[in-house]
Amino acid sequence: MSAKRDVKLIVALFAIAIVWGTTYLGIRVAVHTIPAWFVAGLRQVVASVILLSILLYQKQFKWIGWKSLGRQILVASLMIIIANGMTTVAEESIPSGLTSLLTALSPIVVFLGSVVFGLQKPSLKGFIGVVVGFSGVAFIFRDGIGDILDPNYKTGITYLAMAILGWAAGTIYTKKYTHKSNHIFLDLFYQFAFAAVAQLIIANIVSPNTSFSDWSLQSLGAVVYLGVFGSVVGFFCYNYALKKVSATEVSILSYFNTIIAIFLGWLVLNETVTYDLLIATVLIILGVFITNYKKKEAK
Repeated sequence: MSAKRDVKLIVALFAIAIVWGTTYLGIRVAVHTIPAWFVAGLRQVVASVILLSILLYQKQFKWIGWKSLGRQILVASLMIIIANGMTTVAEESIPSGLTSLLTALSPIVVFLGSVVFGLQKPSLKGFIGVVVGFSGVAFIFRDGIGDILDPNYKTGITYLAMAILGWAAGTIYTKKYTHKSNHIFLDLFYQFAFAAVAQLIIANIVSPNTSFSDWSLQSLGAVVYLGVFGSVVGFFCYNYALKKVSATEVSILSYFNTIIAIFLGWLVLNETVTYDLLIATVLIILGVFITNYKKKEAK
């Protein structure tokens, strides 16, 4: 790999960490006055319009064929409709910091999935990391099992679990089958456009009587931010990075997302950061690090 490409990859990886670290805050602000599925759908509308404009300006917009469209629909269903959509819904009842912390388990789930599908060899180190990472989750809930019985809390955790599984499945599928694509913007446009339509249909079914006059400018601004940075910039860099390094190596960036999200949740939204949360963060990040660390690649 050339030095020029190394720089591009490093920039992409840092962009993923920083941009997606701020999206948890953006989602929390957006769902304050806008129903979650409308937030998710409108976010993809913004992203679709931006990408379509870029593609038309560069005269690169074209039909990708039914086979390729099917692949993009599958990826969009897993990584945008399920993962992004369910995360957005979860943040209606779960603080952004806790959401980002639990989402940090994604690299561990990606590791397990990669082992199952033959993308990565099983190792003792990897499974020690899995145990350490999930011990962090156990630590969070060790005194709060009763909280899970709360309908809103239980629903939020369930949606988040579905989001993590969807993201892991989409990451593994993208790495295994679609990494050879050289048209990231074109692929993303079809993904975002399909997701936008699907999520807005879900939004109208779930929240048929929503009052648009109740939507604040702050929440609408957060939706635009999520569309521009969380979707266009974030997903472009993520797909670019997946072409250069392994799925688990890209997903390891989620622990940077977690630190950023917890800090912003405390700074902007006054979310409580307890010692338990900090200890759990250390355990989960340590688990992710153990699972994915390779001495030769670190050098």
